[in-house]
Amino acid sequence: MKIYCVRHGETNYNRLGLCNDDPARDVHLTATGIRQAEAVAEQLRPVPIERIVTSGLPRTRETADIINRYHQAPIEAHPALNDIRSGFESRPVADYFAATGSDRLNLRINGGESLLDYKARVVGFLEWLREQPESTVLVVAHEETLRVFMAWLEGLPDELMMNMCFANCEFLKFDIR
Repeated sequence: MKIYCVRHGETNYNRLGLCNDDPARDVHLTATGIRQAEAVAEQLRPVPIERIVTSGLPRTRETADIINRYHQAPIEAHPALNDIRSGFESRPVADYFAATGSDRLNLRINGGESLLDYKARVVGFLEWLREQPESTVLVVAHEETLRVFMAWLEGLPDELMMNMCFANCEFLKFDIR
């Protein structure tokens, strides 16, 4: 199976530097985010995408809808892909990093989950995905998701996840089974 994993386009919360893991919040693509999604859609246009899986957060569905203009693949949301529960909803990302900086892999703040908790959730999704019949799947999710995909699928140490950075609408490709 080929998996293409795309980070969503830029959002109003990205511009403000705020955390968001609540699907009910009004977090949406900006005009820049729409252009980013259109650009990655062009890059992925020749890829024979058979299925698209997003998180439950609207920004991933918005991005997927733009990419899907060229594919007309079924789109479904999978809750295991929702962004990391930071415990800092609508608060500055800088505050989250400051609070978890001493041990981001293990610390849970304000009822949130640690990066290792999130990794376990996403790895469960990857194990489910391996059992699916499609040969080419697009996953539209979050920067933390791309960190987990990269570390787990490439066999990298957990500590490296914290230093990985992925731009809005950057994508990774993996072959699994």
